[in-house]
Parts: sequence; C-alpha cells; structure tokens
Amino acid sequence: MSTANPRRWWALLVLATAQFMVIMDTSIIGVALPEMQRDLGFSPGDLQWVFNAYVIAFGGLLLLGGRLSDLLGARRVFVSGWVVLIAGSVVAAAASTAWVEVVGRAVQGVGGALIAPASMTLLMMLFGHDPRELGKALALYGAAAPAGGTAGVFLGGVFTEWASWPWVFVIYVPIGIATVLATGLLPAVAGRRGSVDVLGAAAVTAGLALAVFAVVRAPEVGWGDAQTVLELTGAALLLALFLVVQRSVKAPLMPLGVWRTPGLGVSNLAMALLGAAWIPMWYFLNLYLQQVLGYGAFASGAALLPMTGLLMVFMTLVTARLLGRFGAKPLIAGGLLVLAAGLVWLSAVEPTGTFLVDVLPASLVAATGMSLAYIPAMMSAISGVPQEQAGLASGIVNTTYQVGSALGLAALTALATSQGAGALGDLPALTDGFASAFLGAAAVAAAGGVLTLLLMRGTKSPAAAAPAEAPASAAGERVGS
Repeated sequence: MSTANPRRWWALLVLATAQFMVIMDTSIIGVALPEMQRDLGFSPGDLQWVFNAYVIAFGGLLLLGGRLSDLLGARRVFVSGWVVLIAGSVVAAAASTAWVEVVGRAVQGVGGALIAPASMTLLMMLFGHDPRELGKALALYGAAAPAGGTAGVFLGGVFTEWASWPWVFVIYVPIGIATVLATGLLPAVAGRRGSVDVLGAAAVTAGLALAVFAVVRAPEVGWGDAQTVLELTGAALLLALFLVVQRSVKAPLMPLGVWRTPGLGVSNLAMALLGAAWIPMWYFLNLYLQQVLGYGAFASGAALLPMTGLLMVFMTLVTARLLGRFGAKPLIAGGLLVLAAGLVWLSAVEPTGTFLVDVLPASLVAATGMSLAYIPAMMSAISGVPQEQAGLASGIVNTTYQVGSALGLAALTALATSQGAGALGDLPALTDGFASAFLGAAAVAAAGGVLTLLLMRGTKSPAAAAPAEAPASAAGERVGS
C-alpha cells in the first residue's frame, strides 16, 4: 500500500475547484445570452453557438485530453488546460463581434477537455491507497459538479445585472491563476511513451462540428438544399473516418472493442438523449424568462436556483441511495420519463404567464427527472466494463452526453426558430417557438425512457451499482488510455 500524501485533502480542494469551474462554464452564460445577443449581433439561430462552441470542443476532445494526460503527465496537462481556459476566457470577455465570442468559447472548451481527465488521474494518485478515503474524495469531487451548475446560474445573473456580461468570463482569470499557483499541492505524475491519435481526434471533432452546423443552418437554407446535404454528408464521412482510424492505429482514442461490453451502448444512448433534452430546456427556459416574462439577468438566474438546488440535493443525497437499492434501469428510465413530463408541462407556457404558475413547478419536475437519471446512466456505462477499460468508458459516456447536448440544442433551436422563436418582441410568437422546443425535448426524453426499458438488461444488483465503488473503478484508468 502506498503512503498517503499528507496534503491530499488540500489537493482535493484544487481538483474540486477545477471540476466546479469546468461545469460552471456551461451554466454561467445562460442568463447572459440575451445581453450578448444584443451587444454582439447574434441572430436567434446563431446564439446557440455561444454554448455549442464550448460543448463541441469539450466533448470532442475529452478522449484526446485523457490520452495526453497519460503520455505527458497529468499535472502538466492539468496546468496546460488552465492556461488554455484562461486564454479563452480573456478572448470571450474582450469579444466585440459574434465570431470572436464563438472562438473564445471554443478555446475554453479545449481547456476544459484537458482539465477534466487530468483531474481524475490526479485524484486517483492522491486517494487510491485507501478505498474508504477514495469514496469520500469522489463524493466531494462529484458534488462540485452540481454546485458549479448552481453557482453558474446565480453568478451569471449577478454579473450580467450589476456589471456586464463579459464578467461571466473575467471571473475565470483570477480563479484560474490561483488554481495554477496551487498545483504544487498535486502529485507529479510521470508520463509514458506512446503516440497520439491526432487524425482520429481531428476527424471526430470536425465531424461533430459540421453536423451541428448543418442542423443549425438547415431551417434557413432548407433541409433538402444541396448545401445542407453536402454538410451532413461531410459530417458522416468524417465520423466514418474516425471509426476507420480507430480500427487501424496502434493507440486509438477509442478502441472499438469496448462497445462489446453489455449495456455500454444502451447507457450511452440514454446519456445522449438525456443531454439532448436537458440542455435545450435550460437554454430556452432562460430565454423565456427574459424575453417573454421580462426578467432581468439577476432575476432570471435567481428564478433557476430552486431547480439547480434540487439537482444538487438529489444527486448528492438521494439518487445514490436509490441506485444502491433499485439498480440503474428503473432510475434511468423513470428519470427520463419524469423529465419528459416536466417538459410537457413547460410546453404550456403562456405569453402572459408567471414564474410561480408556468415555470417553477414544471422546472422542479424536470429537475427531479434529470437528477434521477444522470448518475445511474453514468454508473451503468462504467460498471460493466473490465477494470482496464473503465477510464475509457468514463470518457466515452462524458463525450456522449456533450455530443447529445450539442446536437439536441441545434435541432430544437431549428424547431423553435421555425415556430416563431426568432421574432424578437413578438411575445406570442416567441412563446410558441419556446413551447415547441420544450415539447420536442419532451419527445426526446420520452424516447430515451422507452428505449431504456426495452433495450437495457435487468437492473444491476445494489453491490454492482454502489456509487462509492463504481466511480473508483472508473477513475482507476486514465481516460483514453
């Protein structure tokens, strides 16, 4: 048994801060979007790229980030990720045009894709000597994610209301610098020899970006237009190239044999559809609060706090116990169906609606569904694979969620725009567009619940699904190794 690092709990604070900030980066921009749209000249259809640029870079490069962590050393990659994230934050904060803002967000996503897998490797180095301490550390590290989501919603409102929207990015600079200075607390992890699948990483990231771009542009140029067909064909060819490369290179980012693991495919399908329903709901709910109900940025952020607070409580205190008692399948399927019910409720929003009637109860139902499904789907994807592939499975399921989020948001933005969401100032038309997006997201979530019931094998035993054990095995191997 290795000797425990005497500074490991302080080091955990550094890693949890990183997790907190990476997750906050996906939520802090929500309430700032209308201000950014006005100042930078985003069209209603293009505004989603403020979110999607980050998600595509983050999700598309997670496996590459894990591989680099493996080869170059986790602490070095962790520091490099923060340097990239800080640089992207400066660009995003200083942007005076829409395209510069999108570039800054993409650079932030690259930084996040380096930080996340390196953090997991470092956590294992610090706490892998004692399973009991590892369970506590993983619980605290995991709690940083919903905490980051909650803080992002609130701080985005504070900064946008009382300062200006660039401050939602400026905040990353001092915290990032402080985190880099504190990395002396982290263990030095030596890299090892090996190659980097640059072609595979480029193919999968470009393919995903082109697919999302095509879906976003399709309502404007037409689904049957030669441009849309060419873009979708190009995306399919790039993703096919990625699969070919994974079969042919010695050190692939994603060895295809992992997909023979029972349940891995179904769990990833559930995660993709969960992201494709949840992220559009969060996106359009922010717009409804501000553009229809007339909320300011701070009020909009505060209005979403009950939902994000419920998420944090359920994910950290309730879902883990239910998972150990009932297993993954009923929670994944049930959570997706509850999410669908909340989204159907949200689709009844009115141009003259109120927060207490039109938003609060439905959003709490949706948040309950999300909190029931997310952790079980993650654990189900990880717990069935051999230990030597657990890190790979963890990277795949995180990537799947991010990709589902980006494609779902693109598709539902196209739907909302076609139903009136682009008519700024026309409250009935805006409401119709947002309601259509909520209903579309409900269909996605319901499909995920039904497919889980039909395709997933029987529930896992409580022992197999125990949250203190499954994450430990997942962290045991570096993502992409």
